[in-house]
Amino acid sequence: MRLGVLDIGSNTVHLLLVDAHPGARPVAFASHKRPLSLVQYLDGDGNINDAGQHELIEFVLEAWEFAASHKAEDLLAFCTSAIREATNGPEVLARVKHETTVTLQELTGSEEASMTFFAVRRWYGWGAGPILDLDIGGGSFEMAYGTDELPEYATSVPLGASRLTRDWLHDDPPSAKSVKELRRYIRSTLKPVVRDFHELGRANLVAGTSKTFRSLARIAGAAPSAAGPYVKRELHAADLGLWAQRISAMTVEDRLYLPGVSDARARQLLAGALVAEAALELFEFPKMEICPWALREGLILRRLDQLVFEEALDPAPHVGKRKKDKSKKKAAKEAAKAADKEDEPHPGFKEFPVPVNTPSPSPIPAPVAGGLAS
Repeated sequence: MRLGVLDIGSNTVHLLLVDAHPGARPVAFASHKRPLSLVQYLDGDGNINDAGQHELIEFVLEAWEFAASHKAEDLLAFCTSAIREATNGPEVLARVKHETTVTLQELTGSEEASMTFFAVRRWYGWGAGPILDLDIGGGSFEMAYGTDELPEYATSVPLGASRLTRDWLHDDPPSAKSVKELRRYIRSTLKPVVRDFHELGRANLVAGTSKTFRSLARIAGAAPSAAGPYVKRELHAADLGLWAQRISAMTVEDRLYLPGVSDARARQLLAGALVAEAALELFEFPKMEICPWALREGLILRRLDQLVFEEALDPAPHVGKRKKDKSKKKAAKEAAKAADKEDEPHPGFKEFPVPVNTPSPSPIPAPVAGGLAS
């Protein structure tokens, strides 16, 4: 099936279409995204202003039409901290639904951390043992730990890279005083949370699952994205501390010359590096691995798991079939014909029951600008 995932994040709004079926890894089919930092549209009272709401609604309509034109059979639409923590978040969600017909599911911080952890577990498997997952977003920082598919403990703190940049780093390059104060704030926020994690046990693996971690690893020498998802990428605490110091002395324009740094991420790169540095230090790990799967993949995999229980599914095309010896091809055909005449199945061929009354997926209706579909 073709599944769409619409992710309304703090830095970007992103629609990802994947082709997948239960038991298979999701394969990206098409993508449509736009840089949109909703945090930058907050007013003094913490409300997302009209300009930000207009940008959001415009993209949701684009994404809906993109999914429909590419024959998506299902669409998951969700939002994270940017709307979750806005003072007028419920009003924004209601307006999006009214003007686009799309219902955005609001994930809590712990739900966001749990679904990201779920994707990490699927990527590394049971053999990885206890996993600690860290994810730096634009508005929040998620952490989760566990030995199973879903974490034993998952939480979120307001240490997103875009939020911290807006609140603490006003100059370009930032002043030494502002960097020092931000370091102190990050550590004071993380320390009580990290103590809770220490009571659960020590992880075998620390995974980083966000664009911020990928960018920092690339700057520190990890393989580029063009090398593919199966290349092992690591981010070492020693390298992170060194690059945090270097980045703090750079202007936003200078940071654009670093490998893996985009226009949308350059300004908030330092704040992300300071959070990552503090996290590895407080959790007492010398390095982390960069996981290519994160929240979107977690939601996709969870949805595919649900389909197994919701409806009957055809097996994959290759299941139950055997390769035939070319020298016996003719004999096999004759035997099959004889078996058909006797209304008996061919010996040795495994037949699967045909699903009965399996519902066909409903097509995505076209959106209606300015009101609900009739």
